Amino acid sequence: MEYKKPLILDVKGNSLDDGSGIRTVIFFKGCPLSCVWCHNPEAKYAEFELSWDSKECIGCNSCVNVCELGAISRGTPSFVDRKKCNLCFKCVEVCPAVAMTKVGRAMEIDEIVEVVKKDIPFFDNSGGGVTLSGGEPTLFIEFASDLLRKLRALGIHSIIETCGQFNYGPFMELMYPYLDAIFYDIKLFDPREHGKYCGVDNSRILSNFEKLYRLYHEGGIEVLPRIALIPDITDTQKNLKDIALFLKKSGVTRVALLQYNPLWVEKAKKLGVANSYAEVEKMTQWMARSHVKECFAIFDDFEVNTLTTGVLAFRGANRLVSRC
Repeated sequence: MEYKKPLILDVKGNSLDDGSGIRTVIFFKGCPLSCVWCHNPEAKYAEFELSWDSKECIGCNSCVNVCELGAISRGTPSFVDRKKCNLCFKCVEVCPAVAMTKVGRAMEIDEIVEVVKKDIPFFDNSGGGVTLSGGEPTLFIEFASDLLRKLRALGIHSIIETCGQFNYGPFMELMYPYLDAIFYDIKLFDPREHGKYCGVDNSRILSNFEKLYRLYHEGGIEVLPRIALIPDITDTQKNLKDIALFLKKSGVTRVALLQYNPLWVEKAKKLGVANSYAEVEKMTQWMARSHVKECFAIFDDFEVNTLTTGVLAFRGANRLVSRC
């Protein structure tokens, strides 16, 4: 079957933060949103990218000397002139310190499955499995469908982490039958704010959530709404109260709050991405515990979890799994 194939950022084993048990996370490259705080900026664009880590660079100038376009120079503020660079990746090939890296890898489904199969003993002993993440896996829905189908044939528990910006019909036909749970991100409730900070309005995202959660109430797979707490953007009293009211109307009783992680700022710099939000002081710091507690208090009527603490239980298609 011919279809659009994604680049894969990583197939990361031994994860404890992406669902029940020990999991292997498959990171897809490419996303339909453009969140200004994207925690995985290397997953935002679907194409190959060049990353330069100044902390790993040993100053040997091998990359400078091999670049025929003069795109790499000590005199360039970001070291790499992205407008000149044609992504030939010759610099990556000669870098002895692995400071220059190629972001993204073309992988066939069978290749991914072979990597995952090595972790099956860990899944079986912990109630774990595979989580599709990114980026956004539903951008490559046919590819993801075939991958999930092969994982299901191996008896592997599968979760998707999604922003919800997908066509509902194809998702239900091609992916839903092979999933055991859905982690569903809801970032901002106001459509104008969502457009401002995420690049598109949220009408499709909220509509898809309501449909999936209604289906869950009727016996479908579990859907866990997640809210990333972003300083002065998603963590405001108004936004969180609006989301809480929306979730209550949908019959939601459990929600996961994702505590802010500022590490994206450094990752964006490695890609040469200009982002004014990366210069905001609050964006470079971990969120104060007192403020996190205030955010949690808004959801007193819910069972509130984070993905690093607490208990996450999933009534999957085949079994109940949980993690402490």
